[in-house]
Amino acid sequence: MTVSRTPVSAADWPTAVHGILHAAHVRQIAVVPDAGLSGLLTLCESDRTMRVVRLTTEEEGVALLAGAWLGGEKGILLLQSSGTGNCINMLALTAACRFPLLMLVTMRGEPGESNPAQIPMGNATARVLEAMGVHVTRAECADDIPGLVSAALDSAYAAESAHAVLVAQQALGFKEFK
Repeated sequence: MTVSRTPVSAADWPTAVHGILHAAHVRQIAVVPDAGLSGLLTLCESDRTMRVVRLTTEEEGVALLAGAWLGGEKGILLLQSSGTGNCINMLALTAACRFPLLMLVTMRGEPGESNPAQIPMGNATARVLEAMGVHVTRAECADDIPGLVSAALDSAYAAESAHAVLVAQQALGFKEFK
């Protein structure tokens, strides 16, 4: 799938990513809601070809998307970096059973973070995912997000492997902890 390199603003990346997912016939959207993903989530919820499943914990998304793949459907797991730790044991399933998994992960715990509880997992997210065999790419700015999602989607389904696109906190803006 080819993605335009037209500049994408922080407000517009959800529209571009939704278009990529829709064009690729992604039908299952597994999510633990996060403010950084709200624009994309709203678009997916309004798309009659997509089924959004709100999870109680992130690892449920790995199992849900394994079942979706077995049922002939593509999916994506949307989550925050703090939730990646919940997925560790389930990620073994992707390697053992060779099924595709695409994750879009909004980062926390990076420079400018106001919630100290987010820092440890934010610092470890990429290394932890890579240790579990997940291919990791990182979007530093909103312009990077659509192209990286498109490439990860293509790779995940072509190689039947796990891929994660990490979205830097600076690409989405910083959240205040009150």
